[in-house]
Amino acid sequence: MSPARPADVATPSSTDDSGRALRRNLQNRHIQLIAIGGAIGTGLFMGSGKTIALAGPSVLLVYALTGSVLFLFMRAMGELLLSDRRYATFADIARDILGPWAGFVTGWTYWLCWVVTGVADMVAITGYVRYWWPATPAWIPILVVVVLLFSLNALTVRAFGETEFWFALVKIVAIVALIAVGLALVAIGFADGAGERAAVSNLWSHGGFFPTGLSGFLGGFQIAVFAFVGIELVGTTVAETEDPARTLPKAVNSVPVRVMLFYVGALAVIMMVTPWDEVDPGTSPFVTMFSLTGLGAAASVLNLVVLTSAASSANSGIYSTSRMVFGLAGQGDASRVFHRLSPRGVPRNALFLSCVLMLSAIAILAQGDSVIDAFTLVTSMSTTLFMAVWTIITVCYLVWVRRRPERHRASSFRAPGGAASAWVVLAFMAALSVVLCLEATTRAGLIAAAVWLSAVTVVAVVHRHRMLVRAQSA
Repeated sequence: MSPARPADVATPSSTDDSGRALRRNLQNRHIQLIAIGGAIGTGLFMGSGKTIALAGPSVLLVYALTGSVLFLFMRAMGELLLSDRRYATFADIARDILGPWAGFVTGWTYWLCWVVTGVADMVAITGYVRYWWPATPAWIPILVVVVLLFSLNALTVRAFGETEFWFALVKIVAIVALIAVGLALVAIGFADGAGERAAVSNLWSHGGFFPTGLSGFLGGFQIAVFAFVGIELVGTTVAETEDPARTLPKAVNSVPVRVMLFYVGALAVIMMVTPWDEVDPGTSPFVTMFSLTGLGAAASVLNLVVLTSAASSANSGIYSTSRMVFGLAGQGDASRVFHRLSPRGVPRNALFLSCVLMLSAIAILAQGDSVIDAFTLVTSMSTTLFMAVWTIITVCYLVWVRRRPERHRASSFRAPGGAASAWVVLAFMAALSVVLCLEATTRAGLIAAAVWLSAVTVVAVVHRHRMLVRAQSA
């Protein structure tokens, strides 16, 4: 049996100053599809072309390894979240286990994670729109999407859940259809205009499984990790979920199946039909595959699907950042103006802030013509920031296991391997940090993230005493 937990305790992270609370309107079907949607990010649709160009067929191993490690992280995160119903955000976990300063650093870093990711999604959306209309000014699709997502999220949390449900369903159907069509093309030995036949052997007949060597294999991890950002998003829905003790474990335990189907399976089929050295790194390989087969209408439909995927990721970002700023404001770590809920239980002011910041994608695209270069720069910073949050939560898990062993023993959703699996996650994050230093573009993002982490930590340390006094008086 799991340890006794406070029932739906009112905390600053879940209620505003007037007593209104975040509403538990997300049902099991919402959570399961949000979890799937979080595992199928913009990095898969937009960034996998560059990842394939860097690593060749070994990209399959890159995604399998990354997914396996993040599954261990998800299990540790799930055990922590279910150990105390007062945890409404990741900042609550860090604040309770490591101290108020850690909650401040985690909260603001996770907020920036999704702001930056939302900017990357806006960049990707611009690229998808230009597939049809190459001369489209960047500000038009970005402004339209931001206004649309703000309007949807400002309604109710259920509106967010329904939007994500259908966005995720579109992505699932598209990937399953792509795999089915790809396997059919392989079965009939389809040949493209250059006479290249679709075949399983394309996975090793174009320079081997590691055609670009160790450096290419390692270089594939940056965008591969970005493809998984949002995998932890299901954890941020705990405060607004009807039955987290039932729905969260189901969502987390489905991660391995999702990784094998949506990442390894889909990319393997793409490289069977279109050899890795024919994939254009500047465009989505999902769209490219259909374009090379001459199915122009299908390529346009799929481009609409991947555009929807980017909008889904941005929608998740707007949701999570608004809840994080709301929680931070409740703890006194952000302006109280953001600690207000609308009559429908939505933190509308925090929502507006997140949407405005996503418009910065317009300025980023104005600095250069290449969508994929802008995408890579922004995603490298986002990847590093997410890694920092994942690392903090993993450290929290190790400290929690040591300090509260009775809760760990009584948990009904224990992480496999316990502390040992957490150390595997930390070792992977450390190795990945070294990999990000190897390439100029990813190094720039790493440095930018490091500057942010240093600055927010300094602010937290300077105000540490005030945070402690506030926490003790709460």
